[in-house]
Amino acid sequence: MAFTRATGKHRRPRRMPRGTARAAGVAALATTGVVGTVAAPAFAAAEPVVEPAVEQTALTPVVTIGDSVADQIDAQAAAQKQAAEEAAAERRAAEEAARKKAAAAAEKAREDRERAAREAERERLNAFVSPIAGSYVSTGYKAGGAVWSSGSHTGVDFHAASGTPVQAVGTGTVVEAGWGGAYGNQVVIRMNDGTYTQYGHLSSVGVSVGQKVTPGQRIGLSGATGNVTGPHLHFEARTSPEYGSDIDPVAYLRSHGVNI
Repeated sequence: MAFTRATGKHRRPRRMPRGTARAAGVAALATTGVVGTVAAPAFAAAEPVVEPAVEQTALTPVVTIGDSVADQIDAQAAAQKQAAEEAAAERRAAEEAARKKAAAAAEKAREDRERAAREAERERLNAFVSPIAGSYVSTGYKAGGAVWSSGSHTGVDFHAASGTPVQAVGTGTVVEAGWGGAYGNQVVIRMNDGTYTQYGHLSSVGVSVGQKVTPGQRIGLSGATGNVTGPHLHFEARTSPEYGSDIDPVAYLRSHGVNI
């Protein structure tokens, strides 16, 4: 009697290869970190177990570390971050301190310059000079003679040709500028120390009443105006702007550092 095999859809399905089934079991257990041996009793005695390669399962090996090691790594990272932040803060503080130090040094240098400039200006304003640079006294104080109405010379005469620059002997304010009778064209200055100086017989006047003058500033030109016998500068030092309050002009200038 002949038997025929069923065909078409009624063919019995083939059994999955053992190697493939083994790989699937390993992949399933790998997610829990536990690798087990899966083998049906019927298959165990039939053939050896074949471990699938990584490329067969398409799974990436995973290394698991304990909580204590992870905590140590986190602590180390936090410590490094804190150290970096502290170093940056120290660097910023040092830069700020250096900036403030440089600014303070610059400010002190500026103040020192300004102080020195003020002191130099104060010294200049308090300095005295001769009324005619490079000249000398040709007629002394209290010299006698009929040429003077008081019977004696109330000032000193400085040798000077007509048109020689005449300068203020110190800092002060002009209180008279113009014609002064026997003194001709004259200038009277109230000095900062409260005394007065007079400049007579000028050929021209270069300042006006109320004007501030400083040591060495030109106030006019010497000449021969008024009661004179020739060109020169008549210079007086006084305690008031009025005639008759004269003091020794040479001693006055020397007391202010002028070498006469």
